[in-house]
Amino acid sequence: MPTVLVLYYSRNGSTAALARHVCRGVESVAGATAMLRTVPAVTTVIDAPASPVPASGPPYVSHQDLAQCDGLLLGSPTRFGNMAAPLKYFLDGTSAAWASGALVGKPAGVFTSTSTLHGGHESTLLSMMLPLLHHGMLLCGLPFTEPAVAGTQRGGGPYGAGTIGSGEDHRPTDDEKTLAQLLGRRVAELATRLAPRLTP
Repeated sequence: MPTVLVLYYSRNGSTAALARHVCRGVESVAGATAMLRTVPAVTTVIDAPASPVPASGPPYVSHQDLAQCDGLLLGSPTRFGNMAAPLKYFLDGTSAAWASGALVGKPAGVFTSTSTLHGGHESTLLSMMLPLLHHGMLLCGLPFTEPAVAGTQRGGGPYGAGTIGSGEDHRPTDDEKTLAQLLGRRVAELATRLAPRLTP
């Protein structure tokens, strides 16, 4: 049965909270498993290497995780309308997966968090799609037939799931949770259909 990699970077907790709802959506599909992973922060300090194990939260992603997953959900906070540097740094190092075609034909989706209503939500989702297209992945969005897409007053839309976490409140709204779970479920359902075809 398919394993869907839910890979995210989060600094203040909003993207991490959304990632957990994405995982719930993945695991609502019979037999599907969510593999939650993160990336280390990028630092200019080069004196000592960063710990290979995070102090808390999910493990850091490995290139082997990419090769072994049947689908991918990618999440990042917004940084000036773009994905955060730590996630971009990891993706920039995936040329071996690109050369081998490790992700070709696998379904993928994206999710984000912003601190303001017009903080670059949609452009961040689009920025995360670009490397996935280069990897030959099949992008999955959210249809307007889902009432929460049209009804949300904050995050989420046809490009992917989203949340707006401002101040001390990093909890997704009910609509944001619904859309995150729907995105996870859609990618897991596609992975379930496609996984037998991708198995050598």
